[in-house]
Amino acid sequence: MITHGKNIKIFTASSNPDLAKAIAQRVGVPLGDSQVGTFSDGEIFVNIGETVRGSDVFVVQSTSYPVNDHIMELLIMIDAFKRASAGRITAVIPYFGYARQDRKSKARDPISAKLVADLIATAGADRVLTMDLHAPQIQGFFNVPVDHLLGVPILGRYYASKFESNKEEVVVVSPDLGSVTRARNFAARLDVPLAIIDKRRPRANVAEVMNIIGDIKDKKVVLIDDMIDTAGTITHGAKALIERGAKEVYACCTHGVLSGPALERIENSVIKELIVLDTIPFTQERQIDKIKVLSVAPVFAEAIERIYEDLSVSTLFV
Repeated sequence: MITHGKNIKIFTASSNPDLAKAIAQRVGVPLGDSQVGTFSDGEIFVNIGETVRGSDVFVVQSTSYPVNDHIMELLIMIDAFKRASAGRITAVIPYFGYARQDRKSKARDPISAKLVADLIATAGADRVLTMDLHAPQIQGFFNVPVDHLLGVPILGRYYASKFESNKEEVVVVSPDLGSVTRARNFAARLDVPLAIIDKRRPRANVAEVMNIIGDIKDKKVVLIDDMIDTAGTITHGAKALIERGAKEVYACCTHGVLSGPALERIENSVIKELIVLDTIPFTQERQIDKIKVLSVAPVFAEAIERIYEDLSVSTLFV
């Protein structure tokens, strides 16, 4: 229970209001009175309907599709709180857009993740709370403290329960070399072996499997990634695993971007079940039978309470 200092207030812009409500409910405070909209020419406006002077303000906003609109909403709302003399402003960004543009892969490329980080700090955010950045080093792009939550504990608890009676049949698989650390931590949490898909990517959103490193024959395999966008990598990898002897393929990720042909690919794939977290809102029209959504609200609510109480957030990683 919160017992000290200035009051805590949780607000939301338009990207993920259901998650914001669930977080506020768990923290035990009402969702803040705010309105976000657009003028006739498309400019974004924000109205804050209550005082925030001296308050510890948390703004919940995933910068998912439409990414640029949601980023501008977040920036304008942060600016509004700063000018209204909020005591501290924390940008709660369950899904951080532009995270894949974290380095120069060829000459004259921008590093857009750094630009967005600078914009958030310049707007007036004192702190950032996020989950599963595509590249962990993005934490260093911010000039304010960043609390980086992980989706693995939530996913791990689900699969530990699901495979409790037949754990010896399970293998965790990393869909590429870049996800090995996440997959290794996930496998350790389940106490099962790890396998890796070694692939090359001839062009964007197209992947070709080259080899499976590890024993997956007659096993139930769980593919894990930080995000699934067009679902080409995950469905292609699942097919390769079945062709090489896997018994069943399950998949999970923190961020279900699921753009373009993703839903159709998943529906027609060999994947038996896909687990995603609700860092990105999952509307009814995006729902298919193979997909199950788990909530991150309990984790974010506890992190917000710990930040408010000046307690360690790292205990949430175990």
